[in-house]
Amino acid sequence: MDLKALFDKAVDESKSLSEKPSNDTLLALYSLYKQATEGDNTLDPPANPFDFVSKAKYEAWLGVKGKTKDQAMKEYVDLIEKLKN
Repeated sequence: MDLKALFDKAVDESKSLSEKPSNDTLLALYSLYKQATEGDNTLDPPANPFDFVSKAKYEAWLGVKGKTKDQAMKEYVDLIEKLKN
């Protein structure tokens, strides 16, 4: 299976994990997914300083800046495999 197919399968599997991952793990999955599908974060930071969820997502995505889409896909697949076991 090629990397894109493995990534798509992992995205589907992420929706049916037996346990809900921690917030930190969810942010890691989010940032890797965004990096794999859209590349580096070029958005402006959230305008509302009290929107902590949007701020955390924004910063998590910035944290993976520079990773190639393939690297992000591989790390996402690896993280889902780890969570499944």
